Amino acid sequence: MSERNQRNGHGHGEDRHARGERDAGSAGVREVVMLAYPGVLSLDLTGPLEVFAGVRVDSGRADGSAGRAYRVRVLSPGGAEVRTSSGLRIAVDGELSELPACLDTLVIPGGAGHHAAAHDAATLEWLRGASARARRTASVCTGAFLLAGAGLLEGRRATTHWAHAQRLELEHPGVLVDADPIYVRDGNIWTSAGVTAGIDLALALVEEDHGREAALLIARHLVMFLRRPGNQAQFSATLAAQAPAREPLREIQRQVIEQVDGVHTVEAMAARAHMSPRHFARAFRAETGVTPARYVERVRLEAARRRLEETAEPIATVAARCGFGTAETMRRSFLRALGVGPAEYRRRFHSPTRSSPLAA
Repeated sequence: MSERNQRNGHGHGEDRHARGERDAGSAGVREVVMLAYPGVLSLDLTGPLEVFAGVRVDSGRADGSAGRAYRVRVLSPGGAEVRTSSGLRIAVDGELSELPACLDTLVIPGGAGHHAAAHDAATLEWLRGASARARRTASVCTGAFLLAGAGLLEGRRATTHWAHAQRLELEHPGVLVDADPIYVRDGNIWTSAGVTAGIDLALALVEEDHGREAALLIARHLVMFLRRPGNQAQFSATLAAQAPAREPLREIQRQVIEQVDGVHTVEAMAARAHMSPRHFARAFRAETGVTPARYVERVRLEAARRRLEETAEPIATVAARCGFGTAETMRRSFLRALGVGPAEYRRRFHSPTRSSPLAA
């Protein structure tokens, strides 16, 4: 590495970032580094990689041809080939010390091996240094545990796969964990939800760098939404409340799911559980992680989504059968939780081949 590159690589603050942006812009290529480690989830790694690899920009060539917008390097401890959680072997581009002088984006994927990687002192030390050099740092799925282990998420809002969100919160109480979004940006740190959410995150990074049209072109090529309907919500998280230890509370959950249009106010549920409303609300939240009202709304949203996807029932009928009462109440709930109204949700997700009414 040249003396000039060493100086650029170890600069500080705004000057370093400004130099990196100028160099990347003049070359037409942004440097991206992705970490690979034993047990990494292959799609966490290859999904964002395919997004970056597909972006082309006008390179200023005489023939008007386009060049790559990103140069992606996959690095691993010792530069060794890694075996992913599925058994796939991935050859890497080099060892961790081989960072580009002007590092634009650092991506940390998740996977079954994240626990060991998040407790490896050498990996965490490298991560802190690499992140300080990068313009921005991103994690996919349980890669957030590595960022948290390196202290990069302290005091920041972050997300991860909904099934691991509570553990991230317990192990790193200084992290402001939000289990709902597909991805979260807090300053120059980006975190994303599980597996395919890494592709959503990469598209968002491309959109930030090169605009909506460039990101949309890649999304179309991958046959996916540029932005998922749902205000980036993890749809799979809507029924992710853990099962409570107490039988009366488990019975209440069962009743809400099986009788979604029933009366499920806190008072009504507390009476069925033979508890005072105040004690019931506290116990329910302590054992499930959500308030009774939010749990009921999530179940109703899940039921309404299914009907909108699978039936041709009028929206007012769906609202009544799913406990919302009126179409307007359901619309407000959809907008608040998913960012789209019921009509738009049905337009995007309705399957004509399954348009037979569900049992009431």
